[in-house]
Amino acid sequence: MKTESMILRQSLQNRIVHWGVAFSTFILIASGIFQMPVSKRYMINKLPLMAWSGDYHISLMLHYVGAFGLIFFVAFHLYFHIARAEFDIFPKKGDGVKSLKIIKAMLFGGQEPKSEKYLPEQRLAYFFIGLVLLLLIITGLIKTLKNLAGWNISDSLYLWSAQLHNLGMFLIILGIIGHLAAFIFKANRPLLRAMFSGRVDSAYIVERHSLWQEGVKMARDKVAENNINSKTTACHTEPLGEVSNTESTQK
Repeated sequence: MKTESMILRQSLQNRIVHWGVAFSTFILIASGIFQMPVSKRYMINKLPLMAWSGDYHISLMLHYVGAFGLIFFVAFHLYFHIARAEFDIFPKKGDGVKSLKIIKAMLFGGQEPKSEKYLPEQRLAYFFIGLVLLLLIITGLIKTLKNLAGWNISDSLYLWSAQLHNLGMFLIILGIIGHLAAFIFKANRPLLRAMFSGRVDSAYIVERHSLWQEGVKMARDKVAENNINSKTTACHTEPLGEVSNTESTQK
């Protein structure tokens, strides 16, 4: 894929927040599992560089580090986009039906409904994962209060928080699997590049995200710019060719 035809879909800030949430979540999942007697039971702590996984206190500290990172990136994401009234990633009416049509088209062929900057299933996935992360943050904070001096919470509140926290971990793992499984479909793979570079092919935007007016304008401007550059390059090379032919004739 030629870099000259790429346009920016995700800013550096969005990518930093995305990967910040991702890495924080992975740390939380791993450290949360290692707080249970999983590492020693299955001898994970015997693997090279994994001795720490059998130490409860190290896993707990890692869990707090991951929790701090997750809360920071989620809070920054919500504050920034709410302050700027940017809600294009939030679910919209009809996203469920459109998502089914898109999945059907990817599985069996056919025409997909036109999409905006984000696909309907992306907005639904964002909403699902976002709710689960908020559940994990709230229940995690309640569980943390139990360990702080001067804070007393009822056993029933702690029990419910712990159960919901465990449920949230299970749901977030399912959400991550579903998120990654979306790239099994060839039509979604151009978006994988945007998770790293932030850029996607302009032709892809015009074809699949034609309702994203800003993106379509950027794509057409990029095509026009490339055409101008191509013509300019051609104009600069043609005279050189004529001079070369003339010189060869004189010789």
